[in-house]
Amino acid sequence: MAATLMDGNALRDEVVAGLRERIEEAGSPAICLATVLVGDDGPSRRYVDMKHKKAAEAGLASKHVDLPATATQAEVESVVRGLAIDDDVHGILVQLPLPDGLDAEPVIDLIPPEKDVDGLTERSMGRLVRGRPGLVGCTPLGVMRLLERYDIATSGKRAVVIGRSTLVGLPLTLLLARKGVDATVTLGHSRTADMAAVVREADIVVGAAGQARMITADMVKPGAAVIDVGVSRTESGIVGDVDFVPVAEVAGFITPMPGGTGPMTIACLLENTLTAARLQGAFPT
Repeated sequence: MAATLMDGNALRDEVVAGLRERIEEAGSPAICLATVLVGDDGPSRRYVDMKHKKAAEAGLASKHVDLPATATQAEVESVVRGLAIDDDVHGILVQLPLPDGLDAEPVIDLIPPEKDVDGLTERSMGRLVRGRPGLVGCTPLGVMRLLERYDIATSGKRAVVIGRSTLVGLPLTLLLARKGVDATVTLGHSRTADMAAVVREADIVVGAAGQARMITADMVKPGAAVIDVGVSRTESGIVGDVDFVPVAEVAGFITPMPGGTGPMTIACLLENTLTAARLQGAFPT
């Protein structure tokens, strides 16, 4: 493998240790992350459990609300409203997707922007567009932390983000184009003509489409940084948007799947919880 492996697990552990040190030094009251899980989806439950485990390692308190898959829209919204007005809760995350029949948008928009640790509400997204201080989505922020950690130049570089979801693609495009980051960003999607030619021009490639192994070695510019966010569950296990082994022979840097952006999503969730507490005046600046 020619590419440098961008180890999300190692960087997550660095972030968790740093957060714990900051919390212990501040001696502040408990900073609390609250999660809501509706239904019995196995991967979602495992992911929530990991978030709480790492929160404890970082010195954060956590609270979890389980609701059955039969919960009504009103019941889910009632839980989120309660967390929104609870002064002991500093960050709220509703695990997505919700079961069929439930509408996530009105649920998410009940989260106050200062507690929106997943950066998904209209107000959080608006702040990102306007370049105002606020909470940014955990996965896009995790990608940026990986680029920083591995000293990958962004200013004046070409970046391609494949996938235009509000969870990853759109906010990451904005982050990469921000003043001070200064990448020239192309947002690729299912209607992009000649995707291979578009990707081949990029110094930074982010796969966030959820299409298994869609980014192949012939599409990648030699030496490019390739970040895999897409997750596909196959009979052989979890795979990403990047055809990892052959692409690793061409790229300069590459994230594994799993073990790359997933751990950093959790790390940035915890980082966002501390930021949320600071915005609420519960943690020193």
